[in-house]
Amino acid sequence: MRAWVVEHTAPIDDGPLRRVERQVPVPGPRQILVRVSCCGVCRTDLHLAEGDLAPKRPAVVPGHEIVGRVEALGQDAQRFSLGDRVGVPWLAGTDRTCRYCRRGDENLCEAPTFTGWDVDGGYADACVAEEAYAYALPAGLSDEKSAPLLCAGIIGYRSLLAAALPAGGSLGIYGFGGSAHLTAQIALHLGLRVHVLTRGNHNRDLAASLGVDSVDSATAAPPERLDGAILFAPAGELVPVALRALAPGATLAVAGIWLSDIPSLRYEAELFYERRLRSVTANTRRDGEEFLTLAARFAISATTVTYPMAEAPAALSDLAHGRFAGAAVLQN
Repeated sequence: MRAWVVEHTAPIDDGPLRRVERQVPVPGPRQILVRVSCCGVCRTDLHLAEGDLAPKRPAVVPGHEIVGRVEALGQDAQRFSLGDRVGVPWLAGTDRTCRYCRRGDENLCEAPTFTGWDVDGGYADACVAEEAYAYALPAGLSDEKSAPLLCAGIIGYRSLLAAALPAGGSLGIYGFGGSAHLTAQIALHLGLRVHVLTRGNHNRDLAASLGVDSVDSATAAPPERLDGAILFAPAGELVPVALRALAPGATLAVAGIWLSDIPSLRYEAELFYERRLRSVTANTRRDGEEFLTLAARFAISATTVTYPMAEAPAALSDLAHGRFAGAAVLQN
């Protein structure tokens, strides 16, 4: 089979990925072999290729928004049948025994594995996955439209929960890419007022087309105090900007796995009145099931730009330079 690997870390335009030929992997006990139809392109893949996230092993295959069909079953794999359509997400496995797993917080597992970082991902013709961590996908959505739900959608949903908004409250969204445009749709369906603050005319146009309450530049003041906010842009300099926009007692949730340095904060202007700053770390399988249920109920639709799998470096370059709105998807 063909697969893209991170040969070395470097700026994406310097060619850190290389396409190679490999043997089709064999599923182990309670694993499934998935023939990849398509794979979403996530900013985490870019961080991995460029070295912001150090690869966990040499020549790892990126990609963790994978949609495909079950082609083979490992020993004792019973959850899916051959031919089933499945989604393979970021969370590839947990130890299930640490104190975090035992209390239901498997996103904080002490020994997790992640698709496209610890184990080979979906920038390939096929991949293997633990059946317990794969998802059955809602009917009615194409493979292309389903792929971004598997990380961008799920992590956005967890971030929305972390922002802890009251019913009918005002949500600020800083940065508006693959995850944010899905989260905004969920928030609107839940009756929240949504204010998008982002760079790029194409991102602002996409936000406006979704019917959000206001759209402005990333550093602008929203039209009202925010009852909660999510920072999707990997820009630490926006943390104090967003904190200043919060109402007393409100929370800013940082959604990304990587963030540039945060400037020093002024206590009274940016933290006092019990404003809270918190990170979001991965997700639980429960988050994924809840989000996929809501996505089907609300007919959440990803705005996608497709690329052939052979053009994975171009898709990541376009992501790095902000050349599209929504989410990129690689197709086999």
